[in-house]
Amino acid sequence: MKAMILTIILLIGTTISLKAQKVFSVQYANQAAVKIFVVDFENQADLKVFKVTHQNQAGKNDGKWFFTEYANQAAKKLFFVDYQNQADLKIFFVDYENQAGWRNKSKQHLMY
Repeated sequence: MKAMILTIILLIGTTISLKAQKVFSVQYANQAAVKIFVVDFENQADLKVFKVTHQNQAGKNDGKWFFTEYANQAAKKLFFVDYQNQADLKIFFVDYENQAGWRNKSKQHLMY
């Protein structure tokens, strides 16, 4: 019984941590789960992103991203493309945490 409870707790903990927006920028497109393009204007973005400085500040798919030092620490591996038509997701980096969030919720599944 204890083993079963422990297993359930571990599964829940793993699921919660996978939703955190800990990301890693890879060198090659084929290593990435999501291809990203950074737009020049906020109104062009699917997601407005705020870069947090500590991993415990990372949000749960709400645009608060923590860039990890190593790929195995990240929930999502990203590749930044050069052209908008190559991207799965268009982002805009914002200056303040309260500005982060989805503009196009139909793309939200990409970051789960």
